[in-house]
Amino acid sequence: MHSAVLLIEFGSIILGLGLLGRFAARFRFSPIPLYLLSGLAFGEGGLLPLGASEEFVATGAEIGVILLLLMLGLEYTASDLVSNLKAHYPAGLVDCALNALPGAAAALLLGWGPVAAVVLAGVTWISSSGVIAKVLGDLGRVGNRETPVILSVLVLEDLAMAVYLPIVTALVAGVGLAAGSVTLAIALGVAGLVLFAAVRYGRVISRFVSSDDPEKLLLVVLGLTILVAGVAQQLQVSAAVGAFLVGIALSGEVAEGAHTLLSPLRDLFAAVFFVFFGLHTDPASIPPVLLPALALAVVTAATKIATGYWAARRSGISVKGRWRAGGALVARGEFSIVIAGLAVTAGIEPSLGPLATAYVLILVVLGPLTARYTEPVAAWWVRRRTPHDQGAPERLPEARTQTAVRD
Repeated sequence: MHSAVLLIEFGSIILGLGLLGRFAARFRFSPIPLYLLSGLAFGEGGLLPLGASEEFVATGAEIGVILLLLMLGLEYTASDLVSNLKAHYPAGLVDCALNALPGAAAALLLGWGPVAAVVLAGVTWISSSGVIAKVLGDLGRVGNRETPVILSVLVLEDLAMAVYLPIVTALVAGVGLAAGSVTLAIALGVAGLVLFAAVRYGRVISRFVSSDDPEKLLLVVLGLTILVAGVAQQLQVSAAVGAFLVGIALSGEVAEGAHTLLSPLRDLFAAVFFVFFGLHTDPASIPPVLLPALALAVVTAATKIATGYWAARRSGISVKGRWRAGGALVARGEFSIVIAGLAVTAGIEPSLGPLATAYVLILVVLGPLTARYTEPVAAWWVRRRTPHDQGAPERLPEARTQTAVRD
């Protein structure tokens, strides 16, 4: 009987997610807020709490995080990451300062303590690459001059995650300063070793994993990723970082084939992950943190716009392009929830999960709007303030737009 209830519940979840995804696609917006809301509806304090399938959903959520980071790593080669770091690290530093500090300050003002401050800093720092990539495609801006600037900021955030996640994992686990330092040193050492191996021996690694049979390629890549993620988690480095490094180590046809095969699995389990986060957030706990979440969303939307504007200006983009770059970076989503989920699982601060949920819901809806409407606002601003600045052409040749975009 328990097995039958589990199948009914989990089947209903998957069917519901599919319908929500179709609804979101029809109106051309991200399904992430719908997934979170569905989790709230069927979780603690919701309309119809689930029981039998919760443990199974929790396992699926872990796999979802692993696949999100694996697919992220597959988008980049080690040389891409190194070149982006060298060329655009000032933009990454500005991004961190402008967007992480408001989250940390908010947590301290709310009296949540230093660990929650580090977690909330990450929640407000990292933009949603999935939403941004979709919006850029929908608006036809993939070839715009500011798009490489946007992508460089996102790549630097990905690199920062490889260092940030082990720090957060150690902090929420409650390990001491010495143990935390060892964990961070291990994470940095492993990341550096993987990057070195990927640059020098990427073809050898890819050749070892490669297979003409899609079934064997899928099994080897998925098995290797989960194995490395498990070892990384055992070392308190973070399973997500382990999966990200596996993705970076693979390149060429192997990376392309794995990306094609794993995309449907990623979409499935990532959706389950968002539902799982919602399941563990009591809807009644959101109204008390709604005003702080709204204030934080307004502040960090402004700081992201400032980040994009500064980075685009540094790259010589015209005024309109600077505003478009800033507006495109506003959305938060999957990685904010991943970071908040670490703290929620560890029981760091009961209100952190509801605040992160409300914050992401606000900005994942606001982000596409700021990306769409900053251009007319910028045009009005240019006409009023700099009427003689016609700017440079806003589009790149198609051949130069094949920059990797995170899903």
